[in-house]
Amino acid sequence: MALLLEHEFKPLPADKQIETLPFLEAVAHLPPFFDCLGTPIVYSPVKADLTGNIKKIRAVYDSNPAKFKTLQNILEVEKELHGSAWPKTGATLALMWLKRGLKFMLVLLQSISDGERDEEHPNLIRVNALKAYEIALKKYHGWMLQKLFTGSVYALPYKSDLLKALEKGKEVKEEESIEKIHQFLTRVTPILDAIYEMYTKMNAELSYKA
Repeated sequence: MALLLEHEFKPLPADKQIETLPFLEAVAHLPPFFDCLGTPIVYSPVKADLTGNIKKIRAVYDSNPAKFKTLQNILEVEKELHGSAWPKTGATLALMWLKRGLKFMLVLLQSISDGERDEEHPNLIRVNALKAYEIALKKYHGWMLQKLFTGSVYALPYKSDLLKALEKGKEVKEEESIEKIHQFLTRVTPILDAIYEMYTKMNAELSYKA
């Protein structure tokens, strides 16, 4: 899976302290995933949002690499710095939305990897995309955005075309592509789970609608 495995994520350490720089360097390779889903009117903004949030977090990190060495450091420092405006500010807010975009991506890929599908149309990925949207993004979107996303599933590529796009155009057996997706998920899911856990513990999660 050329696109997903070209930059490895560091394994999650036992203390779940995620180093900021390696995380940002790995995640910076993922926004092009959304190009593989077609329907630019829907997924281009998601890609741009992901890219923009990565840049915001990177700018905060670059301002003081020692102070912002881990993602937890960022939340802790910004909480003290911004007072009552936190967590709806700075890199804390950027990471909050970044993790949601990543969650959509991971749930979609996990659903495909698990073999979930519409038995009448096994080469479509509508079932997988709707599940991912329901879990990761829907509750944070207003009515118009929800309608836009729900309608977009009818313009998604076939599963075979998505897998080929993820392989950057190479013809690879479906089983091989699914195995690479599984490898990617094994590496990234624990990291994303730890970020969600951190937001819950620090009471940094917000539920306002975009």
